[in-house]
Amino acid sequence: MVQAVAQEIKPYRELIDNEIHLNFHPGQSKTWQSQRRFIAMQAGTQGGKTCFGPDWLYREIKTCGEGDYLAVTSTFPLLELKMLPEFLSVFDELLHLGTYSDYKKVFTFHKGKTRVIFGSATNPESLESATAKAAWLDEPGQKQFRRDTWEAVQRRLSIYQGRVLFTTSLYCLGWFKTEVYELWEAGDPDYDVIIFDSTMNPAFPKAEYERVRLRLPSWKFNMLYRGRYDKPEGLIYSSFNPQHCVKARFEIPKNWLIYVGHDFGAANPAAIFFAEDPGTGLLWAFHEYRPGPGKSPAENVAEFKRITEGYNVVKRVGGSHQEEEIRQLYDSHGWAISEPPEMNRRVETQIAKVFAWHKFNRIMVFKDLLGYLDEKQSFSRKLDDRYQPTDEIEDESRYHLMAAERYIIADLDEPDRAVEKEEAEAWQF
Repeated sequence: MVQAVAQEIKPYRELIDNEIHLNFHPGQSKTWQSQRRFIAMQAGTQGGKTCFGPDWLYREIKTCGEGDYLAVTSTFPLLELKMLPEFLSVFDELLHLGTYSDYKKVFTFHKGKTRVIFGSATNPESLESATAKAAWLDEPGQKQFRRDTWEAVQRRLSIYQGRVLFTTSLYCLGWFKTEVYELWEAGDPDYDVIIFDSTMNPAFPKAEYERVRLRLPSWKFNMLYRGRYDKPEGLIYSSFNPQHCVKARFEIPKNWLIYVGHDFGAANPAAIFFAEDPGTGLLWAFHEYRPGPGKSPAENVAEFKRITEGYNVVKRVGGSHQEEEIRQLYDSHGWAISEPPEMNRRVETQIAKVFAWHKFNRIMVFKDLLGYLDEKQSFSRKLDDRYQPTDEIEDESRYHLMAAERYIIADLDEPDRAVEKEEAEAWQF
């Protein structure tokens, strides 16, 4: 019976009379027909995403002509396991278009000057030499697919205004949600998102779909098998409400007080700048600073002063207890930074304070702070085998803006006191 059903399902790709014929299911067909510049196939696992990528990319090459093209996935192991075999099955085994260099991670066409450059999102520097005409990004919904890589891809495509195909299941909330899904949801004409369940693929067994539905937490099932966003277990700042607290940018009035949080490190220094509305007591995150490696403390201080020129900076807080020498170095360049208060030096205590500020919706964020929003919505605890949060923070070392934020918030009053003060003042009238 199972074999009979399987035989009735046409293979996704067939070679008939030396031509490739593609048997799309509705989700693939809709993605193929989309004329938008940035197209996301956001679907359940085994829904027919990665197999679709090579055919889409080949069509772009035929349309756009000779040149460089990009194929990027989250990690090199995933490249070897999924993306590359699918790509070579079309470009090498079926079409015999060229040869692949494992050393260079480049597929070069036999004829002309066309190359497909493969990259890993954990190494965005590998993409910086290309000027590309289109890109296929596989699994950008994974945490390992860094936002820096998406920025690097856009830079590589800027000359030709190249198109992008995203093929992904969902693993977390992060930059892909903020910078692709939400733009499409808001009606941006450059973006298209096609969402479908694993069972849109006719080869995916419905019995298996029902089996995992009964066994997985609903949030994980929705994200991994339905391609639909849900709030993951273990999300540290689950109290953050982006619908209420993410706002369009406006000019910060000069009479608002400025608070700055710092995270140190030669390779990944970070700072987050807040302004306090004197009328409401709300904090507005208005600037994020992530210069990357190579900046000296003196250069960083010069930039801090430029950002806050004309404003009254009343608090600058950052670093752990062991980083006093770095604080003194910044002080010597005219930017004094305090250590978080002794009672709030534990990471968990600081996180609890930030959580409370979000719980009371006291932190507003400008919507162009994309790095902050990416970190905020993916900062999570590791899960155990039962998908329950542990005490360990996942990849804590990469969340520099979250560290900078909790340092400065640790030095502020509890948010409920600000609310009580605001309510008391209102009653006086």
